[in-house]
Amino acid sequence: MNDSNDIQEIMRLLPHRYPFLLVDRILELSPGKKIQALKNVTVNEPFFQGHFPKTKIMPGVLLIEAMAQASGLLVFRSPDNNIPENSLYLFVGVDKARFKRPVVPGDQLVIEVTLLRRKQNVGVFNAEITVDNELVASAEIMCTFQEFPDEE
Repeated sequence: MNDSNDIQEIMRLLPHRYPFLLVDRILELSPGKKIQALKNVTVNEPFFQGHFPKTKIMPGVLLIEAMAQASGLLVFRSPDNNIPENSLYLFVGVDKARFKRPVVPGDQLVIEVTLLRRKQNVGVFNAEITVDNELVASAEIMCTFQEFPDEE
């Protein structure tokens, strides 16, 4: 039986693939309002080879990307998403980004994204990442749809 919150469903909704798929599971979902997702951080992540290799720390930009991917899942799983055909949901802005402590191998990221407002196809979201109930990163992010023609 397929769990609608598992990795297969995430891969159906998001175009990202290894090594840039940064959401492993949807934990909770209130369509059109809020999502809580999970990312397991392992020592095998490719970015650890070059990003502070002696002290392995997940890049902050990837934490922001994980928040953006979770926001995409929230929109795709919302009933009124009005997604244009042949389009991608693109990350277009970030404000108020803060990083409270490093993310290291073994951490389980709980990504919580709340829709603040939507105007046409632009969504503005409040996003937070916690590890063991401790805030590690937060940001306000913006995403939108952009249509791309089919490649032949």
